[in-house]
Amino acid sequence: MSVGTVASRYAKSLIELAEEKKVVEEVYKDMLLFKQISAENRGLMLALKSPVVRHEKKLGILKAIFQERVHPVSYTIFNIITKKNRESILDSIAEEFVTLYNSYKGIQKALITTSTPLTPTLRAQFNKIVADATGKTVELEEKVNEKLIGGYVLRVGDRQIDASLKSRLNELKLELFN
Repeated sequence: MSVGTVASRYAKSLIELAEEKKVVEEVYKDMLLFKQISAENRGLMLALKSPVVRHEKKLGILKAIFQERVHPVSYTIFNIITKKNRESILDSIAEEFVTLYNSYKGIQKALITTSTPLTPTLRAQFNKIVADATGKTVELEEKVNEKLIGGYVLRVGDRQIDASLKSRLNELKLELFN
């Protein structure tokens, strides 16, 4: 079975357990913490993915880092996943949990890339555009890329709107030389 499928199943079970125990918000924060720590400490994920490191040692690492910092439900899942020899996909499980949480809460993430920082008015307009299109609450991530020259690139899920000057110039160039 693929890593994505297994991670999805564990994440779905975790969100269902968190709903049952009424600790969805706490577990969500724990998964964000896990993602942050694993992103900042490359050695953690290398150790968890290593076939050379014994599972007891991996559980010891997780215990030392997370037992006092996360909710007991989250720590129990870390424990179960390690006993099932799936600790190498903990980062994928955390990522999938965050995706499920956003869906559960009706949150749509969007990425807007512009050549200059957005003004509050433009930010509100992009939020409205995405909210109207998806019917969800929007979390807009902003990125500045001077190479765009002007315009914007808006990515929502797997859809992308490229209204950048760079893109338009490339299209014009293709038209002229064909």
